[in-house]
Amino acid sequence: MIKDSRFQGYNMKGFQKDVTAGLVVGVVAIPLGLAFAIASGVEPIYGLYTTIIAGILISILGGSKYQIGGPTGAFVPLLFGIVMQYGYESLLIAGFLAGIMLVLMGLLKLGNLMKFIPRPVIIGFTTGIAIIIFSGQIANFFGMKVEKHEAFMDNMKELVIKADTINLYSVIVAIICFVVILLAPRFVPRVPGPLLGLLISTMAAYLLFPDKVATIGSTYGAIPRGFPEFQVPELSVEVIITLLPVAFTIALLGGVESLLSATVADNMGGTKHDSNKELVGQGIANIATPFFGGIPATGAIARTATNIKSGAASPMSGVIHGIVVLLVLLVLSPYAAHIPLASMAPILMFVAWNMSERKEFAHVLKTKTADSAVLLVTFLITVFTDLIMGVGIGLLIAFITFIAKMSHTLKVRERSHEITEIVPIDNSDSMINVYNLEGPLFFGSIDVLESSILENLDNKTKVLVLSMRRVTYMDTSAEAALLAIVNRIGKYKGKLIISGIQQQPKELLLSTGLYHKIEKQHFFKSKEDALYFAKKQLKGNSDKVV
Repeated sequence: MIKDSRFQGYNMKGFQKDVTAGLVVGVVAIPLGLAFAIASGVEPIYGLYTTIIAGILISILGGSKYQIGGPTGAFVPLLFGIVMQYGYESLLIAGFLAGIMLVLMGLLKLGNLMKFIPRPVIIGFTTGIAIIIFSGQIANFFGMKVEKHEAFMDNMKELVIKADTINLYSVIVAIICFVVILLAPRFVPRVPGPLLGLLISTMAAYLLFPDKVATIGSTYGAIPRGFPEFQVPELSVEVIITLLPVAFTIALLGGVESLLSATVADNMGGTKHDSNKELVGQGIANIATPFFGGIPATGAIARTATNIKSGAASPMSGVIHGIVVLLVLLVLSPYAAHIPLASMAPILMFVAWNMSERKEFAHVLKTKTADSAVLLVTFLITVFTDLIMGVGIGLLIAFITFIAKMSHTLKVRERSHEITEIVPIDNSDSMINVYNLEGPLFFGSIDVLESSILENLDNKTKVLVLSMRRVTYMDTSAEAALLAIVNRIGKYKGKLIISGIQQQPKELLLSTGLYHKIEKQHFFKSKEDALYFAKKQLKGNSDKVV
């Protein structure tokens, strides 16, 4: 830990700051851990186990100085779907497999690649998750007795069908919690609003409406006091193969969420995280957590921001936050059974509201560009169909629109008139064609290359000069198109001459052998040299121009 750059210059003063920040974040994490576990379809205690184990390991082993890890809202719809379809035990195995995948992603240096996910996809996905979380708490807010479904529309229909089961006492408790959360930042800014709302609404329900509202105890039983027991999930090849797709989804979502949170921490704290190390830390935490019954975890943006605002000085604050939750679990867990489910609903609703990125959503929509379409498609598919499908199709559309835009950036300009500006006019000028290429040469732009040059080549062209000074990138598809040009002009006993070729295209042509097929003496630094050489070629003079 001493060699860790995140602890550089660490001293007792920094430790005192970490104790304060860890205490604050730990207190904030308790109601969130309980709420996220319940919303994910598992017993609330597993949310606390996740907060403790994953929180400590992510802080110690991750690549961010201020990252706080644990169960998050982004995972809720995904984990709930897994529990509904496969069961809790399978969720543990999926989380374990996802942890291995995250470690491999980090070791393979894939952390930087996740930064290239388009912003509209992230906004659409995050807002979609927020809608699912918010709507999923309506039943608890109103104390309704409903059957939970995996599909969004099925849950909405269930709310309409069971509207007659609204519990007025639950509504009162939920409103009390909601009002306290809303007013706490104004009147008691140093006390976490969710915790204060939870305490006051729980006391109100316990004293004013005993046995009138559903509680954690009446729904899930008493929360055990003590350390989580070590347990080994039953693994088999068949189970692993079945769960690999959902495990990959967990890993992908967890990786993106953790790196987003780490980036937020960098912006707030003036630091720079190690994305690959962060993925490894997240992976190890998710490998270990299932052995204690914990659910998948990732970087928590809101808790990380709270950590920084509370004066954290190092990753030690994250370790302390996990210890605080553990101590509360050991001492106060029996009292958690009295917490009404109606008190948890406003907390998750506020989480959903804060993570919805509604301003960014509206901003992208106002642009009325291809990004708007990517945003809407990702959002709608995430809400109404499937999380990973929403991201997948969003990425696909973003990819297609990007390729479409980039394909128009290649400019092929015919410049045969420049010959007379460089060398005297003679009858050979009509046998030389000159083109300036500007922009990337890749699979999305080769149609421009082919339609502008290849289709216009005939037996009159004896020398084709391509100026590639402004071509900084070429892929193998473009190299194949260039080979077709070489073969076509060779058919007419002509020559291809290239001027100003950049390093990357040159290296590609060397690796494929096309450079030698064109011949080394046909490459020039300047277009002027290339044109002089072309004129001499037609006159039968093959002297090289240096």
